[in-house]
Amino acid sequence: MVTRKSRQEIDQMRRAGRIVAEVLALVESELEPGVSTGYLDRVAEKYIRSQGAVPSFKGYHGYPASLCISIDDEVVHGIPGERIIREGQLVSIDAGAIYQGWHGDGARTFVVGGVRPDVTELVETTRVALMAGIAAAVPGARIGDIGAAVEGAATRNGARFGIVRQYVGHGIGTAMHEEPQVPNFGLPNRGMQLVPGICLAIEPMLTLGSHEVETRPDGWTVVTRDGSLAAHFEHTIAVTERGPEILTTV
Repeated sequence: MVTRKSRQEIDQMRRAGRIVAEVLALVESELEPGVSTGYLDRVAEKYIRSQGAVPSFKGYHGYPASLCISIDDEVVHGIPGERIIREGQLVSIDAGAIYQGWHGDGARTFVVGGVRPDVTELVETTRVALMAGIAAAVPGARIGDIGAAVEGAATRNGARFGIVRQYVGHGIGTAMHEEPQVPNFGLPNRGMQLVPGICLAIEPMLTLGSHEVETRPDGWTVVTRDGSLAAHFEHTIAVTERGPEILTTV
């Protein structure tokens, strides 16, 4: 069932989203070669709890951490631990917070040091694809318009980035994952119509190779099957009468 949120409920989600945005900014300030992923996770959890919120991810279906930290060919759900971040890596951080029962969910991919131009283009294109998908989330549009906008941005000017299909965006509210699913590909004017009060987490995941992915033996970490690098960006948004409003921002 797809739920519509009231203005008051969106206000609550906006607070959760602000905490997520602040966590991502905090992690960015701490992110440098030599830092462990476990350290970043501890910093994030401490901040989330200091704001009167709780991490969305910790304990979710048994997930053991507060952040998902995915490096290089890892697409999503990388588990923080003893790994040390190195110069030249791509580090995707996915964060979630629950504030007074309402969820915020957001992700960014960071470049640690210098990388090849095609890697920079991958990261920037994924960010642009996210913003294109958000711009399409207006009242009267359909879910397919979001996916078509993301796909269009990912393939603009003959780009050949892989668009991960197995993992998609989603509705969000009192649960982290609600209906509807929000694919990052597809045809316009298809699927459910958007109306004010619908809240979505839009999250394109692009690769430098194939769209195919697989899960490592830890049961969580999703990697590209061909070993290509991946990037991931995500915002929680509300569809309003005035258009899409990003909730995961400061």
